[in-house]
Amino acid sequence: MQIRKLGNSNLEVSAIGLGCMGMSMAYGPPADKQEMIALIRKAVESGITFFDTAELYGPYTNEELVGEALAPFRGKIMIATKFGIKIDPSGQQVQDSRPERIRQSLDGSLKRLRVEAIDLYYQHRVDPEVPIEDVAGAVKDLIREGKVKHFGLSEPGVKTIRRAHAVQPVTAIQSEYSLWWRRPEEELLPTLEELGIGLVPFSPLGKGFLTGKIDEKTKFDKSDFRNIVPRFTPEALKANQALVDLLRTISDRKKATPAQIALAWLLAQKPWIVPIPGTTKLSRLDENIGALTVELTSEDLREIDSGASKITIQGARYPEALEKRTGL
Repeated sequence: MQIRKLGNSNLEVSAIGLGCMGMSMAYGPPADKQEMIALIRKAVESGITFFDTAELYGPYTNEELVGEALAPFRGKIMIATKFGIKIDPSGQQVQDSRPERIRQSLDGSLKRLRVEAIDLYYQHRVDPEVPIEDVAGAVKDLIREGKVKHFGLSEPGVKTIRRAHAVQPVTAIQSEYSLWWRRPEEELLPTLEELGIGLVPFSPLGKGFLTGKIDEKTKFDKSDFRNIVPRFTPEALKANQALVDLLRTISDRKKATPAQIALAWLLAQKPWIVPIPGTTKLSRLDENIGALTVELTSEDLREIDSGASKITIQGARYPEALEKRTGL
């Protein structure tokens, strides 16, 4: 397994991680717990050392799952989790990154994950009600106390990153980045390069679309989050198929899959990028890890960029209310 370092930090992880959210929520009913424990442990056996969860996922059940699955591997793996979004009594998600709330969240996460310190602790979304300096300061205190090892932010804007980094060095930023969401290239990637911060792309396969297994006829479970995503309407899926066709052209030549080309493209962008594709299937886990053996030449990369530049992606990546929560 290839190892990558997240920015200028000493946090070294497998070049591909495992996003665990979909095991408990968002993409249909929660998967079988024992099957997911087996999958996570197979990931470790295959060389993956970087696992992503959050207190919100489930809520709480995903951290419990990850904690149980990884209990035998303490000291050999890195777990990233997140604070800053809670569920109110009505069931709504509410942002809350007050320092006292961060401490409460941390205590719960440590217990559920069965660890003494969190390897990478992200603010899940920037809280407009709490100055980022206060958030960074709270995490700085937790790092000083030995309860957190590294600080991260999820989907912040570059001004927020700079303000946070001035108080407590940020190890990694988690943001969506893939061939069908390339906005991070405008401001985020240059800022991270300048500051020496790593990037952890979530949804590196476009919430499953870039695998080539989804088209305008695909029907999702009623509890699947993609039902409300504009980019997953039948019309948008049909229009966006051109991107998958481009990936397939390359994958056929490389004897790979569209998903492997999408991940290999991401890995080729910067040496400090570590994507975290999620899956509930062992076959997909193996396929994703196989992306590390796909070599894209500079000519291949030019062909992908040239082809992608001619394709206009249809549909927003989030419903409007959720898009407002990001700092991009």
